[in-house]
Amino acid sequence: MYAIVEIAGQQFKVEKDKFIYTHRLGDDEGADVEFGNVLLVDNGDSIDVGAPSVAGATIKGKVLEHVQGDKVIVFKKKRRKGYKKKNGHRQQFTKVLIEDIQI
Repeated sequence: MYAIVEIAGQQFKVEKDKFIYTHRLGDDEGADVEFGNVLLVDNGDSIDVGAPSVAGATIKGKVLEHVQGDKVIVFKKKRRKGYKKKNGHRQQFTKVLIEDIQI
């Protein structure tokens, strides 16, 4: 059984007892979260497709930790002008454990 859910503007394929990394959520570590914008649910024998979301379907999860992604180096240069700029960026993510898919 899996579901397609929209979290923070992105769509994720979620399964029970699996982890997902979403954009940083405002919840504390260890907090229970519930996602209601479920777009599709597959039971194995039947598929429920929402228009735009499946009525009554929710995804329950638990925030495990807040982590940072890999560092991305941004380097800008203009030749013969003496202009160089080097920046780094690490995206903030939240690790969520999917506990239940309710239909």
